[in-house]
Amino acid sequence: MKKAPFAPLFLALCATALLPSLTGLAPSASAQTITLPPSGDNQRSEVTQYIGSIANIHVRYHSPDVTGPNGEDRRGKIWGDVVPYGVTDLGFGMGPTSPWRAGANENTVITLSHDLQVEGKLLPAGAYGFHLIAQENGPWTAIFSKNAEAWGSYSYTASDDALRVDVLPRAHEHTEWLTYAFIDRKPASAVLAMRWEAVELPIRFEVPDINALYLQQIRRDLSGGNGFAWQAHEQAAQFCVQNKTNLQEALIWAENAVSMPFIGEANFTTLKTKADVLQALGRSDEAKATLNQAIEHPTAQADAIHQYGRQLLSRGEKDEALRVFTLNYTRNKGAWPTHVGMMRGLSATGDFKNALKHAKLALEQAPDPLNKTTLQGAVERLQQGLAVE
Repeated sequence: MKKAPFAPLFLALCATALLPSLTGLAPSASAQTITLPPSGDNQRSEVTQYIGSIANIHVRYHSPDVTGPNGEDRRGKIWGDVVPYGVTDLGFGMGPTSPWRAGANENTVITLSHDLQVEGKLLPAGAYGFHLIAQENGPWTAIFSKNAEAWGSYSYTASDDALRVDVLPRAHEHTEWLTYAFIDRKPASAVLAMRWEAVELPIRFEVPDINALYLQQIRRDLSGGNGFAWQAHEQAAQFCVQNKTNLQEALIWAENAVSMPFIGEANFTTLKTKADVLQALGRSDEAKATLNQAIEHPTAQADAIHQYGRQLLSRGEKDEALRVFTLNYTRNKGAWPTHVGMMRGLSATGDFKNALKHAKLALEQAPDPLNKTTLQGAVERLQQGLAVE
């Protein structure tokens, strides 16, 4: 038998032997707790979403459906009827100020692993009972209660509120079972959507400073076993360069990757990363000298140098890119993909004639259909006097 999200027949059921299952009241000391089907057949559901690689949101709820206890179709009757608008008197508990439990049976519980912003307002890490005040018109109120152990909203009191935010509901295709889903996921945020019947309520969660969160974890990682490998220090420094943050400490990590006793190793990767940090700090002369060390190092492979040349092109440094591509071509005697680099470097500096020569040689070397197709297109563009894209 199914049960509505509010239990209007609560008092009438009090005399039955099923009282603990239907109402959630604690059984007597002599009662034996056993595993039975969920009250009202409202299945327990859980969903977890990570924001980035560290912070996460976990939602635990029981999921009622639109079809009523006796099989009746309740479409158009969920909002304002099954779930009353505003607060209501449930006939038991704390009185006439109870919101909806945002599900069925026990509290709907939302747990945050880290401090997050909810609709722009800060909510500390922890577990919260989640309640909603639906409205016929205008925004709904989402309530995060510090009481996460209650059964539904019977014992709800506003003094337990940790946060309230107003959110506008919107129309959505029919959803038979009440469902929580994460939508509109971004590197630093995610939207939790409550969907039931023809309504969706989207609530935005965001990490206030996700780079700071990563840096905290990086420092912990480097202080443990992971810190005994140069790769970890190099990755930490590269993270800072890519995100334009924490560059002074990034230089320490980059230097550790190159020269820390028993850990550091001077190679193309570590030297290039150190050069990247120096460049980001505006120390261009030191960056160029360190980069030359990287390119001339025996560990510098043709493909790695080629990729660096492409990075230079993407930054608009055409002459420097051509210098790097030429060095790569000379050192590796025209091996793949050095002709590709020469083609790109010469094209970028306007020498289409010589770029075409290298494009044709690269086409002969192409190791797979994708590269062949790309290079054939490059040849055609250069023959028309157009730059390679």
